[in-house]
Amino acid sequence: MRAGDGGKAARGTRPGDALPPLEIPVTRTLVIAGAIASRDYQDVHHDPVLAREKGAPDIFMNILTTNGLVGRYITDHFGPTTVLHKVAIRLGAPNHPGDTLLLTGTVEAVDGAEIVVRVIGDNGVGRHVTGTVTLTVPAPQQHLPPPPPSSSSSSPAPEVLP
Repeated sequence: MRAGDGGKAARGTRPGDALPPLEIPVTRTLVIAGAIASRDYQDVHHDPVLAREKGAPDIFMNILTTNGLVGRYITDHFGPTTVLHKVAIRLGAPNHPGDTLLLTGTVEAVDGAEIVVRVIGDNGVGRHVTGTVTLTVPAPQQHLPPPPPSSSSSSPAPEVLP
């Protein structure tokens, strides 16, 4: 089971299956870039002085960045054609620069083509994120060769205007 396998990871998936863990270094750049990319300009996500003034030891990751990392975790496993139908997460301990986020997942349910994965993300402080992701992986499409050109045309040639 690996990313980019055309949906093979989804076939044969059963409740209880564990996804391989994914370690993500939490860098200052990741925290700030994620906040900016999601248009979250709260100072606690980019200004360490103001974050400390508000009681945090440093800047911390916003929920939209965490949501994106959870989605990446799922698509890294099931492949790039994965369709995420629902991502329901809850944040806990903050992610600060210098920490490592460890994402793990377990398949909770398989109903036809729909798969539900429970995701947990821990860091050095504790449990950063918990939640579920509901997804489908479309079956690979067969690529048929184009039909040969027709020697007879049923429509008249287009008129060329000067």
